Amino acid sequence: MAAIDVRVLDQLAELSRSLKPEGVFEIISGYRSPETNAMLRKNNEGVAGQSLHMQGKALDVRLDGVPLFRLRSAALALACGGVGYYPKSGFIHLDTGRIRNW
Repeated sequence: MAAIDVRVLDQLAELSRSLKPEGVFEIISGYRSPETNAMLRKNNEGVAGQSLHMQGKALDVRLDGVPLFRLRSAALALACGGVGYYPKSGFIHLDTGRIRNW
């Protein structure tokens, strides 16, 4: 178990308020141990070595009933941290780090 930064949960709440979805968020990845992150990094070059997932400051999510590009646009509009877009994998990344996107 690990603490999750409440600011990333606030991002989910704001996205829900702005998008008014009928479905629910699906969290693909939340906290990751350093060991899990290292294993994922070995198999995927897109995984950061110092991922904010290891600090409980990042979530990978999708929102049932909301197109991924729309979820990404809404997350970018929040300007609350990092937003990653992974359309092939079907999720976006949210974090409470500096404002940036990829």
